[in-house]
Amino acid sequence: MLTGKQSWIFDNKPVILSTGVTGGPFEAKGNLADDFDILHEDLWLGEDSYEKAHKILIKEAAEKAIEKGNVQKDDIQFFIAGDLINQITPTSFAARDIGLPYFGLFGACSTSMEGLALSAFLVNNKGANYILTGASSHNSAVEKQFRYPTEYGGQKPPTAQWTITGAGMAIVTSAENGNDSSISITSATIGKVKDEGLKDPFNMGGAMAPAAADTILAHFQDLEIKPDHYDLIVTGDLGKIGRATTLELLSQKGLSLQEDKFRDCGIMIYKDDQPVQSGGSGAGCSATVLYGHLLNEMRKGTYKRILMIATGALLSPLSYQQKETIPCIAHAVALELDKK
Repeated sequence: MLTGKQSWIFDNKPVILSTGVTGGPFEAKGNLADDFDILHEDLWLGEDSYEKAHKILIKEAAEKAIEKGNVQKDDIQFFIAGDLINQITPTSFAARDIGLPYFGLFGACSTSMEGLALSAFLVNNKGANYILTGASSHNSAVEKQFRYPTEYGGQKPPTAQWTITGAGMAIVTSAENGNDSSISITSATIGKVKDEGLKDPFNMGGAMAPAAADTILAHFQDLEIKPDHYDLIVTGDLGKIGRATTLELLSQKGLSLQEDKFRDCGIMIYKDDQPVQSGGSGAGCSATVLYGHLLNEMRKGTYKRILMIATGALLSPLSYQQKETIPCIAHAVALELDKK
């Protein structure tokens, strides 16, 4: 049901039944390699373009989620997903092969939680029994589109982030169809577009921080709860700059978060000696870290409640060339370990 101005509480507690997570060679060297289902040794994945390789990441993650959920593809009503490439062609082409009724989403790097929130809403209100949802990105495909091909070897400032090569997919279903390892989806807060006038495409964390702070504040106001309700509050891909800025913005609004309980997927996924500047990013960042590492930790009992906030910069190469500022958005989803 709607609560407050922009949040839903899912009374029927839909669940994440299973997940599939794929990644590339850089992710295989990172902190969370053990939490991926499939890791590839090169960025091409046997294809002749990075965009085709991107499609393979999505298909493999989807197939793995279906396999691990022990469901038949015909049992799934909808596929809800997206990526960063123009017209979300990797996801749409994957949807062509997957063969399910399809909602294509573009929320930039917020797409993963946009899809999870919508999936939970549909299942909670009996609009579907099973939904496949997720998001993805491919480092070389995204760099080629938004900045320069990686072969150019262009130098990046310390504020820049490394686009993740990976896809994270989840099967969302009703509590009745869940099992002991299912994770409940308890609420979601849908963000507003925020734009503080930043234009630098190499400082996505700084641009997205106001949207993250706005959605976090709205979540606690709408649900009338405090941050200590959650064991962990995680942003998708703010990186070091965006995380620090978000903490400062929240403090200015009177909301103080414990730094050790406020983490960022883009910082978590890579090791300190990997050359990622401010951290990881990309639509696959929050999707792979949540559907891999964080849910695994929840099932171990490390965390009982997590608030996941995925942030997205809604720019395009054209808007940047036209000197537009960068509008951003963030969507939050609350998850809870609810053993049967």
